[in-house]
Amino acid sequence: MTRQFSRARGADRGVLICGTGIGISISANKVRGIRAAVCSEPFTARHTREHNGSQIIAFGAFVVAPEMAFAITDAFLGAEFKGGIYTERFNLIKRIEDEEYGPGDE
Repeated sequence: MTRQFSRARGADRGVLICGTGIGISISANKVRGIRAAVCSEPFTARHTREHNGSQIIAFGAFVVAPEMAFAITDAFLGAEFKGGIYTERFNLIKRIEDEEYGPGDE
């Protein structure tokens, strides 16, 4: 579903919500090229985008209050991948994915 939505709608980022955020992030990370992270506060949301190039954040409706959910989402959507020293990490993740699934397009 994550892949279909992003390709069909042209989305480059997304927010997923379930009870804790854990199950939905595990599921999203099964899709080739997706880097999803569970976030329960804005600092992590900003850093997962800046340092890991995550395109998706997830959080739990049972864990995060509505006001915090907006703050997390704003931090994530306001951040950009920094590149530079983080590009090596990004490329390492892609190499691992290519070793597991074979080269592919994202």
